[in-house]
Amino acid sequence: MRSPTPLLALIGAAALVLTSCAAPGASSGGGDKGSLAEGKTFTSVISTDPGNLDPLITVMSVARSIGRFLYARLIEVQDDGSVVSGLASDWESDTTTVNFTLRDGITCEDGTPLTATDVAANISHIGDPANGSPLIGLQVQPGTTAVGDDAAGTVTVTSGRPDSFLLENIGSIAIVCGTVLDDPEALAAGKGATGMFTMTEIVPNSQYTLTRRKDFAWGPGDWDPEQAGLPDKVVFRVVPNETTAANLLLSGEVNAAGVIGPDTKRLDDAGLFKTALPVPAGQIIFNQGEGRPTADQEVREALIQALDLAQLRQVLTSGQGTVPTGLVTISPNPCRADVVDGFIPEVDAKAAAKALDDAGWVVGSDGIREKDGKKLELGMIYSSLQGDSGNASAELIQATWKDLGVGLTVKSVDSPTLSETLFVSGDWDVSAAPITVSMPSMLVPFYSGPNPPNGTNFASIDNAEYTEAVTAASNKAGDEGCDDWGRAEQALYATTSVVPFANQNRATYAHNAEFIENDGIDPASIRMYE
Repeated sequence: MRSPTPLLALIGAAALVLTSCAAPGASSGGGDKGSLAEGKTFTSVISTDPGNLDPLITVMSVARSIGRFLYARLIEVQDDGSVVSGLASDWESDTTTVNFTLRDGITCEDGTPLTATDVAANISHIGDPANGSPLIGLQVQPGTTAVGDDAAGTVTVTSGRPDSFLLENIGSIAIVCGTVLDDPEALAAGKGATGMFTMTEIVPNSQYTLTRRKDFAWGPGDWDPEQAGLPDKVVFRVVPNETTAANLLLSGEVNAAGVIGPDTKRLDDAGLFKTALPVPAGQIIFNQGEGRPTADQEVREALIQALDLAQLRQVLTSGQGTVPTGLVTISPNPCRADVVDGFIPEVDAKAAAKALDDAGWVVGSDGIREKDGKKLELGMIYSSLQGDSGNASAELIQATWKDLGVGLTVKSVDSPTLSETLFVSGDWDVSAAPITVSMPSMLVPFYSGPNPPNGTNFASIDNAEYTEAVTAASNKAGDEGCDDWGRAEQALYATTSVVPFANQNRATYAHNAEFIENDGIDPASIRMYE
């Protein structure tokens, strides 16, 4: 049995990205690309060391972006929601059952065949709560089982409970070789590859080197393994500083890097190719655990009402942010209605102060409110990857709430510490760490169900209306349940459980290369140029 693992990688270059697709982000730039190049190494910047690469355990976006190169999927979902072949050539599904027929000739990195039994074992492994995979409830419902027929090359999956997006969720699981399925150490090192590349060298906190498999022929759809421009090697280079990454891009020392700060201007001016993905930049989530001041809805509402969210959005995104319309931002995002409008209160500091007065929180001699001998002092965490803008927005919240009579300690933490705080210690009141997903169903275990360590409902939310709407939506296939998914989100807004206030395009720039991107760069799409 694997022990449950902290989950979260967050905003900016390391946002928690849980998607069901490999669709392209919008791209632009590139100028005169020159001719396609052979035998090249594609070097991509990552902002932090990924740690454990086990795709059955990690939801750290940096680890999953590397896993994208190592492990194949049953299907690939395009930006318009259409589905093309991955490991599977054919499929049929509803909300409770999905059947896949595998392509012929699929092998593991050691040359042995990848069987239907191996694929089924991957799915059943995640669906068994005893194995402690954090993907349970996100992509695989608890109790899900799968059976493989090696002779027919088919895999039949029975979901543990209805799932509106069963095909997309099951189909986008990273599949590992059967020989390493029960070997956490091998998977942590990126072994058992079924995808386009194998892991050949790891230098922690420095770089990860991958080598292309010449036998890999099961790229998305009708992908041609003989086409020009495919890299022979890929290097993921750890570069924490965004300005340094931008300099390396402009000099041609690296081929790709994610940049969201002020360095984007000079990269745009240089005419570099880029992709752009809309991700949440600003979300405020309150800890509703027993004994926390933020367990009181009146307190949560007052705290938000005191904030000028438009100003906060300006500060956090350097004026580049947009107003969110929902919690799901990444394609295929099947439900694209605006479900936020009308649910976020306008700023009104006087009304916020009166609400706290009415709730019994009285300003003390030191300017901090107290009730029943307990001061209204809170702790807020946010990702260090947000950089200076994250620090500035945290300071703005701190100053605003101080004027309200609320003491706030703010703490910038790295991704592992953030995960540890939210999913293990639970010692926090306010999180400014957004969650990025591509399907509304992926939000469910974060906003309902068991709390850590038995689940991933890190904010201890118990919202009957949310659960009821989710249940209704899950029994409807695809976008048929969108009205119910919208109603579920609005139940969270109505109780001020989560407050989205800023989205921002996350750009990945490239030098002498092009690709498509969603939950990481799609390796089969990379084209290298002289």
